[in-house]
Amino acid sequence: MSAHAMEEMAEDMLTILDVEEAVMRGQVIRVKKDDPRGTKYIVVGTALDQQTPVGIVGRFASNGRI
Repeated sequence: MSAHAMEEMAEDMLTILDVEEAVMRGQVIRVKKDDPRGTKYIVVGTALDQQTPVGIVGRFASNGRI
């Protein structure tokens, strides 16, 4: 996870588990292919409490990790 992502999580009072929950159970709402660093996926889901909305922007790294 990037330093920027960690800062955003702290600002939103989210934990890594909240983000994982949103990625695993959320939906890809947009795919952006215009970034030279690779395709970005915008995912929306909820935190572990199943109420707090969580938005994630990520891409797959060369090792297959998001």
